[in-house]
Amino acid sequence: MFGMNTPKPPAPSADSLGPVGAVEAMGFPSPARDYYSGGIDLNRLLIHDRTSTFLMRVSGNSMAASGIAHGDEVIVDRALAPKDGSVVIAILDGELVIRRLVLHRGSMMLCSDEETPEQADAAVEETSIWGVVTRCLHHV
Repeated sequence: MFGMNTPKPPAPSADSLGPVGAVEAMGFPSPARDYYSGGIDLNRLLIHDRTSTFLMRVSGNSMAASGIAHGDEVIVDRALAPKDGSVVIAILDGELVIRRLVLHRGSMMLCSDEETPEQADAAVEETSIWGVVTRCLHHV
């Protein structure tokens, strides 16, 4: 906690070249500016292994019920081991697809949000897992 004699960190200026800028607004100053301590490193926050992580743009809405919509970007880590329930990027019929990995009746299946494991068209043995989705980035 800040004491009476401890100086507060400076607020970012509007002409700052750093990743965090400021805009003028009428009203009470933001209490959050007391905690500003520099830039935001999204690599440190979102990526565990930079050498095995990729960003991919989603095409289609087959995973919309999971919050992954057309045009979203997903962060994919190829070093992670997939597990039951993981959203994965798989190679299916020579194309990259995004699906959920589901353990069903002793075998692993790839399912979209629009289908049940009984309707899934591929067991994992017939395809290859390219990577595991760790985050989805939405436009607002």
